[in-house]
Amino acid sequence: MPDGKRLRSLFHSLSESRQQALLDFAEFLAGKESADRAVAPPAEPLPIPRPAQENVVKAIQRLMQTYPMLDRNRIFHEASGQMTRHLVHGVAAAEAIDELERIFARQYQQHLESLTKDIEAS
Repeated sequence: MPDGKRLRSLFHSLSESRQQALLDFAEFLAGKESADRAVAPPAEPLPIPRPAQENVVKAIQRLMQTYPMLDRNRIFHEASGQMTRHLVHGVAAAEAIDELERIFARQYQQHLESLTKDIEAS
């Protein structure tokens, strides 16, 4: 399993705080895989406030809970891009979270537009 060895090597080359962030992100991804899709999501975003102190992984988790009606696969690429900007390129957590907020809001608007088009086509 060369990917496993590479991942371990990369993990050990990170600072302790970045190792924790990577573990948090891995937990997020694992949760994404096992998400229960049987329950119909609400039509409106849930009012989950942004905490004063929040890391990027927790922000992604909060936003996924805030916008459960969105397709996680459509958001995953952009969300992971923000995680990369934060972990690899050193972008401040607050800046990455601000961009995540914009990404989710934009995806929600696109979701609404898609629903409107579906209704009009019926």
